[in-house]
Amino acid sequence: MVTLGKRLWVEGAGTAWLVFVGCGSTVLDTTVILQGYGGLEVSLAFGLAFVTAGYAFGSISGAHFNPAVTVGFTVAQRFPVRDLLPYIAAQISGAIVAAALLVYVASGRPGFELGASEFAANGFGAHSPADYQMHSALLIEFVLSFAFVMVCLLIAARKSLVPLGPLIVGACLTLVYLVSMPVTNGSVNPARSTAQALFVGNWALDQLWLFWAAPLAGGVAAGVLFSFLNGDAGLPEDALADGQGDVA
Repeated sequence: MVTLGKRLWVEGAGTAWLVFVGCGSTVLDTTVILQGYGGLEVSLAFGLAFVTAGYAFGSISGAHFNPAVTVGFTVAQRFPVRDLLPYIAAQISGAIVAAALLVYVASGRPGFELGASEFAANGFGAHSPADYQMHSALLIEFVLSFAFVMVCLLIAARKSLVPLGPLIVGACLTLVYLVSMPVTNGSVNPARSTAQALFVGNWALDQLWLFWAAPLAGGVAAGVLFSFLNGDAGLPEDALADGQGDVA
């Protein structure tokens, strides 16, 4: 059995990698910033970051790297309630470390000003890449979070797919970002949104509530539906403690 402390370190490291690679692909790439293209590249960066972290760390922590996933697995009775808040804290901490590293690296570019840059933060209205309003942002984040967490749950429940789990979930995350980037700049992950918002401040913090409420609601809905479809097939406590009910 892997101790909780080791699993938390791994969750933090995996989330940091996801945020550093995914957000870094737009924050550090001036062609994306100045010319406004690169949606496919950024989406692939998030997806491939998950694939690599999932294969590296999945057997240790379950490779959640996202509070919405952890909440969904908890609601579906495939993750112990006692570990919920520690996992979320580790994910947020890892994301903040990654965002801080991005600030440091980006500061080496002449003319970079954090206050004048949206720094890959999530937003709606005037801060949506295509000016989508709040109701559109709420719906897209809820629907895509629900779909993403449901895919994670279904993959974890089928032992034959576990070896391919990180690859399938990473592909799903790529599709999620392809759809959501024009609307909200792509979140489906409250830890990722929180880290960027803390450094941007102002409007990003004002709009951060949506990028917690919608993904968590989507995760809860996925957990409830998964439990309904699978009856009382939740994992026993000892299996949960070993991480057998996680994503990878």
